Amino acid sequence: MAAAPLAPLNPTVGLVAGKPTCDVSWRFTRHLNVTSINAFEDEILTKIFSAIADWHFGKGFDVMFLRYGKMLVQATMTIYRAAVENFLPTPSKSHYVFNLRDFSRVVQGVLLCPHSRLQEVEKLIRLWVHEVYRVFYDRLIDEEDRQVFFNLVKETTSNCFKHTIEKVLIHLSPTGKIVDDNIHSLFFGDYFKPDSDLKIYDEITDLKQLTVVMEYYLDEFNNISKAPMSLVMFRFAIEHISRICRVLKQDKGHLLLVGIGGSGRQSASKLSTFMNSYELYQIEITKSYSNLDWREDLKKIMLQVGVATKSTVFLFADNQVKDESFVEDINMLLNTGDVPNIFPADEKADLVEKMQTAARTVGEKIEVTPLSMYNFFIERVKKNLHIVLAMSPIGDAFRNRLRMFPSLINCCTIDWFHSWPTDALELVANKFLEDVELDDNIRKSVVSMCKYFQESVKELSLDFYNTLRRHNYVTPTSYLELILTFKTLLNSKRQEVDMIRSRYLTGLQKLDFAASQVAVMQVELTALQPQLIHTSEETANMMVKIEEETIQVDAKKLLVQADEKESNAAAAIAQGIKDECEGDLAEAMPALEAALAALDTLNPADISLVKSMQNPPGPVKLVMESICVMKGMRPERKPDPSGSGKMIEDYWGVSRKILGDLKFLESLKTYDKDNIPGPVMRRIRERFIDHPDFQPAVIKNVSSACEGLCKWVRAMEVYDRVAKVVAPKRERLREAEGKLDIQMQKLNLKRAELKLVEDRLQALNDEFEEMNTKKITLEENIEICSQKLVRAEKLISGLGGEKDRWKEAARQLGVRYTNLTGDVLVSAGTVAYLGAFTVDYRAKCQQQWLAQCRDRAIPGSRDFSLSNTLGDPIKTRAWKIAGLPVDSFSIDNGIIVSNSRRWALMIDPQGQANKWVKNMEKANKLAVTKFSDSNYVRTLENALQLGTPVLLENVGAELDAFIEPILLKSTFRQQGVEYMRLGENIIEYSRDFKLYITTRWRNPHYLPEIAVKVCLLNFMITPLGLQDQLLGIVAAKEKPELEEKKNKLILESARNKKQLKEIEDKILEVLSLSEGNILEDETAIKVLSSSKELSEEISEKQEIATVTEMQIDQTRMGYKPVAVHSATIFFCISDLANIEPMYQYSLTWFISLYTQSLAHSKKSDNLELRIEYIIQYFTLSIYNNVCRSLFEKDKLVFSLLLTIGILKEKRLINEEVWYFLLTGGVALDNPFPNPVPEWLSEKAWAEVVRASALSGLKGLMEHLEENADSWKHIYDSASPYEEKFPGIWKFVHGLERMVILRCLRPDKMIPATREFIAEHMGHVFTESPTFDLQGSYNDSSCCTPLIFVLSPGADPMAVLLKFAEDLGMGGNKTQIISLGQGQGPIAAKMINLAIKDGTWVVLQNCHLATSWMPELEKICEEVIVPENTKASFRLWLTSYPSEKFPVSILQNSIKMTNEPPKGLRANLLRSYLNDPISDPVFFQSCAKAVMWQKLLFGLCFFHAIVQERRSFGPLGWNIPYEFNESDLRISIRQVQMFLNEYKEVPFDALTYLTGECNYGGRVTDDKDRRLLLSLLSTFYCKDIERDYYYVAPGDIYYIPPHGSYQSYIEYLRNLPISTHPEVFGLHENADITKDNQETNQLFQGVLLTLPRQAGASGKSPQEVIEELTQDILSKLPKDFDLEVVMKLYPVVYEESMNTVLRQELFRFNRLTRVIRRSLISLVRAIKGQVLMSSELEDVFSSMLVGKVPAMWMARSYPSLKPLGGYVADLLARLAFFQDWIASGPPTVFWISGFYFTQSFLTGVSQNYARKYTIPIDHIGFEFEVTTQETAMESSPEDGAYIKGLFLEGACWDRSTMQINESLPKILYDPLPIIWLKPGRSAAFLHQDIYECPVYKTSARRGVLSTTGHSTNYVLSIELPSDRPQKHWINRGVASLCQLDS
Repeated sequence: MAAAPLAPLNPTVGLVAGKPTCDVSWRFTRHLNVTSINAFEDEILTKIFSAIADWHFGKGFDVMFLRYGKMLVQATMTIYRAAVENFLPTPSKSHYVFNLRDFSRVVQGVLLCPHSRLQEVEKLIRLWVHEVYRVFYDRLIDEEDRQVFFNLVKETTSNCFKHTIEKVLIHLSPTGKIVDDNIHSLFFGDYFKPDSDLKIYDEITDLKQLTVVMEYYLDEFNNISKAPMSLVMFRFAIEHISRICRVLKQDKGHLLLVGIGGSGRQSASKLSTFMNSYELYQIEITKSYSNLDWREDLKKIMLQVGVATKSTVFLFADNQVKDESFVEDINMLLNTGDVPNIFPADEKADLVEKMQTAARTVGEKIEVTPLSMYNFFIERVKKNLHIVLAMSPIGDAFRNRLRMFPSLINCCTIDWFHSWPTDALELVANKFLEDVELDDNIRKSVVSMCKYFQESVKELSLDFYNTLRRHNYVTPTSYLELILTFKTLLNSKRQEVDMIRSRYLTGLQKLDFAASQVAVMQVELTALQPQLIHTSEETANMMVKIEEETIQVDAKKLLVQADEKESNAAAAIAQGIKDECEGDLAEAMPALEAALAALDTLNPADISLVKSMQNPPGPVKLVMESICVMKGMRPERKPDPSGSGKMIEDYWGVSRKILGDLKFLESLKTYDKDNIPGPVMRRIRERFIDHPDFQPAVIKNVSSACEGLCKWVRAMEVYDRVAKVVAPKRERLREAEGKLDIQMQKLNLKRAELKLVEDRLQALNDEFEEMNTKKITLEENIEICSQKLVRAEKLISGLGGEKDRWKEAARQLGVRYTNLTGDVLVSAGTVAYLGAFTVDYRAKCQQQWLAQCRDRAIPGSRDFSLSNTLGDPIKTRAWKIAGLPVDSFSIDNGIIVSNSRRWALMIDPQGQANKWVKNMEKANKLAVTKFSDSNYVRTLENALQLGTPVLLENVGAELDAFIEPILLKSTFRQQGVEYMRLGENIIEYSRDFKLYITTRWRNPHYLPEIAVKVCLLNFMITPLGLQDQLLGIVAAKEKPELEEKKNKLILESARNKKQLKEIEDKILEVLSLSEGNILEDETAIKVLSSSKELSEEISEKQEIATVTEMQIDQTRMGYKPVAVHSATIFFCISDLANIEPMYQYSLTWFISLYTQSLAHSKKSDNLELRIEYIIQYFTLSIYNNVCRSLFEKDKLVFSLLLTIGILKEKRLINEEVWYFLLTGGVALDNPFPNPVPEWLSEKAWAEVVRASALSGLKGLMEHLEENADSWKHIYDSASPYEEKFPGIWKFVHGLERMVILRCLRPDKMIPATREFIAEHMGHVFTESPTFDLQGSYNDSSCCTPLIFVLSPGADPMAVLLKFAEDLGMGGNKTQIISLGQGQGPIAAKMINLAIKDGTWVVLQNCHLATSWMPELEKICEEVIVPENTKASFRLWLTSYPSEKFPVSILQNSIKMTNEPPKGLRANLLRSYLNDPISDPVFFQSCAKAVMWQKLLFGLCFFHAIVQERRSFGPLGWNIPYEFNESDLRISIRQVQMFLNEYKEVPFDALTYLTGECNYGGRVTDDKDRRLLLSLLSTFYCKDIERDYYYVAPGDIYYIPPHGSYQSYIEYLRNLPISTHPEVFGLHENADITKDNQETNQLFQGVLLTLPRQAGASGKSPQEVIEELTQDILSKLPKDFDLEVVMKLYPVVYEESMNTVLRQELFRFNRLTRVIRRSLISLVRAIKGQVLMSSELEDVFSSMLVGKVPAMWMARSYPSLKPLGGYVADLLARLAFFQDWIASGPPTVFWISGFYFTQSFLTGVSQNYARKYTIPIDHIGFEFEVTTQETAMESSPEDGAYIKGLFLEGACWDRSTMQINESLPKILYDPLPIIWLKPGRSAAFLHQDIYECPVYKTSARRGVLSTTGHSTNYVLSIELPSDRPQKHWINRGVASLCQLDS
């Protein structure tokens, strides 16, 4: 069975699942059976969706809902059909594409609400309205469409549901009238009850509560999120969140959110995801993120939703699209839930295994095949994955992606984020400003101003783009930034102002207090003096009394002292005895205490153990015996157990009794140790102490209890022994103490008497002390009072002078505090919105804002400036010292950087910001990095942790997504520490971290996605800032001592001012911190007085410094003209980049040239002369340096710009006249008729009329009308720029004169411009310097790359290699590589080797390796540095102009162009000044010196002619060949060689080599070859041997006589700059076209450097094209009916013209079909009825600019006409053939009307050949020019009459009937009717004719066809002539079938 392939197709889009846009090729469809599936009929749709509705409403709903279900389907159908019909996908609304999925989404949405919540019909209708709004309305982008949709819904509700919308939605409108805006308050959702377990989709009517619920969700989200969001829940935001929640609730619910960056798409998605309790997945874009990482991310998501079944939202933004394949994968995922081949086989097998487990777990009965399991997985992916795409509609990317990937629309619900409505702006402002202290009226005004700011900056941005082509976006984020900046700045500034003001006020209070205290203290001092005198007398009397009493006391003291001595001796004796007793006792006491302690260790159990012994051991008995002895117990007498018969004393029985006593131990402890009887102690000593067994250590072995008892007995013995010795001593002690007592009693009596006397004395002393203290206190009070008076005087005299100033300052601060509201508001607006604008725009906008603030009565300063409001003078001075330009714009930039909440991205083409940041942050360990650095991530991470600043320099138009968290400052707190997630790392975040970003791009386009995350800042240098820098440099060079002094003074002044400020702050701080009475605080007064002294000292210094600085400034300002002039030049240069991207010059380079000019220019003591010398030298130096890097076409542009720039600076240019000169004014309908139409064109007359409106040219129009003949003389003049104008106009000069010339003779503007430049700047500025490689090399260094900017045909390699050889760098010392794929790394290796070896590297064709350019930039900046590079190393680069070429290399390199110079003179000079002719050895190295120099000169002249003829377009050459230096070089060497080797000059050989090989080798067109040989024949001929051989008409150009090399150079230098066309062999008319083109090129070049002039607004492009299309379609006739034609004109042998006609009609039909089809499709595409394909877009763009679309030209005959002319010409051709069909073959054939002219010529030949039976290849044409211009009476017998040819380069002389020179200013001459006479070509006489080629268009060039001729070439006609062919060949004479207009 054969398998038949099936592929679903969409007729307009191509493969549904794939990516395709055009018709499907038949080569593909021929392999398939094509089955067409039509769109479903309404019936079928009704049936499908009614079945679904019936099923739903049959489950628990009221029965009437079944009927309403059918109405609902019908209503949805109506809306769906109307949407498809009304909302068409135009280019700006490419997402207006609807399909059945949208129908089903409405029904699906209705099914979300269960029967329990849907009881009434009105609610069902509301639900339906809500759903159709969500599906259809949310994507609509303009108010008109939204209104149309509202009316549709209103009508449908009424027609289908039979309910009015007012009735259904009555609760949404207080007035009862429902408008579109009311429906925004209609909400359905399942999120209204956050705590509910079962989320039910229901209507939400309480909108206030809805806001509360949303805020609750937001708080919850912020509590758990590491990136909390600060959102305001206004209705607009709630709507979008609700919409997203609705889609996420649905199966396969995907979203396409469209809005500009910062409109809230991602925030809304994150919150909605959280509200649905889903996981959020976003990819982390890093620097190295690749397709592989993307695939891994996709796998991760698919596994998360398919295997782990976590409902996940994949949020993907268009700024994450690193590759378009990402979108393709998303497209597949949306459509099928799968991405083809994403899982490799092993992972797929693993996945299938997991799915088998999952299927078993959920009880699914699925076939266990890999395919089924994978499908099961995909189903789960579809169910759980919700894709949310956030895209921006800006640019073409969005439209192209929708076109390429249809699922983005088909599978997504679209939500278009409009700009915030006014109420949203108001609500946000109110919400954020609610806690700011403002009056209600002012708060309202501030809110309305915030809204005004947002709207006004939108308009300003539009104007900014239209004029300067600079982009700036205004987004909701900008608005939030404004409000938050305002809030932050207002609070901080208020605190600051309030604090300073309160300090001043406190200071004033303290001063007032001091002043008031002076009088009080004077009174106090007077009162204290008498008190002090009285107290001093009393004290003296008291002193006498005290002296008397002291004598008595002293006598008494002596008696008491004697007695005391006696008593002390007795006490010493008693003490001695006592000490002795205690010493003896000290010996016994430790033993006694040890014994008692041993007793303590015994317990009753131990005693009982001893007691229970029946027959105790000897030692126990011994111990117990000793105890009995101690206690005085008598022993029992018992018979001796050994049987001796004696009675022995036995203590054991007694012992047991004792032991039985319960108080036994107690009795031992309380034993009376001081009174032991003597016999007891004697017995103890005799019997026990010395007994060997009576030792504690021995006894311990027997009984522990007895050990303690033994110790006790032994201790008692020791104690007793000691006590016996101590007892007598104690007795003596008692006696001694008794005696001492008696003595002491006597002594105490005497002591008491002494005490009485002493007390009396003490009382007197105390009284004296009191009197004395009182006296001292009075003295002190008088002293303090005096001091206070002195301090008060000091304070008042020291700070009294400040009093008025402080009062004024406090008053001003009070006013400033009030004005802060308005000032900070405008400042916040400037910081948030105006950073990216240029100085003029910023100032203009601020003025508007200030005026609005005044109108709204918001308090603000009259003289507002950003630096006054937010600036800090000390900080500003530090910035200036760090290199910030001094102009206010740059200072404002500094203020914006330091006050913006976002990190600054500075547009810094001149590196000013870079320099400033590097100097300013140097002390703070600034890290400088770039995205191209391999370690930039590490640098950022370190800085974030350490809190150091980072400068990220040289960024491009996109920022690495890796730094997004840093830009957004996305930090989170964990355990009180702030962290940031960077890529995969989480790092600690320091609040001290700062980020600065700079770009060198002049005009980067940052999309809103980037612009909202940074503070975009235009840091381009301003004229004022540059003037100051240049003034500093010139002053430093000219007056170094003054400049050094000035710089020291600036630093000193900054220091002084800083100190003064600090001192004042200190004074105020001391005053405010001083508590109580400041006059009592001596330290404070000292600090204040020393501070004041220092302050005065510094102020004096500062005054001297200021005077000195003013004097220096005066001297310095003498040089200001130099700075102003030079700054003007810089801005002329910087504008050149608008012409070509390679024309970029750095400020460093400019300043380096400036410095060189100061050093090398002529010196003079006369300041004015010196300034003149500097200016002259520098201007010329800049001109020469810049010119060498400009293409020839732009050198005059630069000269003109320079001249105008300098004149503008001198205020000598009228802007209006200048713009008129460039543009010719704005063309409007001209009401004045042309007075002389015979010679003045309508265009010229219209310009004269417009010029007459200019202030200096009033009356010109009238004068021309009255003096037409005088003006005609100017018009006809060959050099009108040299003529005097008629009448009063002869006094007009400058630009006004040029304007008149522009009107009359635009072709002569180039020489007029040269005259103008020469008049104001000197002739030197009209001549381009010759190419000087040595000069460029001398200006370079080993670290400066040298760039050859290439133009077609320029090949500098030969010159470079020769130069290398001359410098000894030839051979292997110069390595060359042509860049291209894979060559980058090889080039890098070469450079690395060369910098070490000091050799040269040449990288060719850098434009072909744009992807490697960043790497080259890195090499230039980091590898080629002075310390690593040998001085002889050079890097040479060649490149065509490219936007991708690194700006840093361009700015810091030496650029050269190597084009052939413009003009014959310059070309000849270049040939003579360059190698090999400039080499004296070569110049003189020929044997035939005279002939050699003649031929050499002739060859150089020939070379110049063939190159210069190119500028005349097709008149010069059919194809502009790139003849170059190598052609000349080889030809010269051949001439030299042939002259040396041959006697006679072999002219034929030389002609062949030069004309056919060296130069001719490039020539592909045979007519060009003919011309080349014709030109060469002038020089390679015998005549050249004559002296003064003239090589051109006139007496200027001849071959100079034999002479030195220098004589030739002199001759060349004296040649005129402008060359007459005759020199090139052309007619003077040839100049007209060339000159007109050059004039246009000149003015267009200048216009590119100027801001655009805003044009008047008219119709939209769509309307213009629609009208044009309808116009063309209405004129286009129907296709020719070929069948009818074939019947009328059948193919017959005799008439070949029938075949020609049929073929022509077939070709024209094919063309008109393409035109008709494309125009019809274009109209439909504009209306949105079909998709706008890229081909149709091309048609649209071409028609808009009046070009013929490429689609038409692919099927068309050649034509260079603009669209209007082309259509008219096509219609004329169609009419010609229609006449032929209707009236038979014409008498005269319009040869231009044929599509394929050659077929007509063949037809004529064939008719003749068949008639006379001659072989057709023997037949040619003779040509007879008739006297008839347009018509003939009858056809000729043989051949054909033709018309429609135009002669270019000559005219047809109707009197002599031959070709003649063209008439002045008539470029094309129509030829009369020509008779093509066929005949045998062999018989023709080719005499006195010019063989004139005929071309289809004026371009003449075409593709080489098989005939060897160009496809543009038709045939050659022979025209009679009385001049040689060579004359007309050199003239470039040809016939054209059609003109270009």
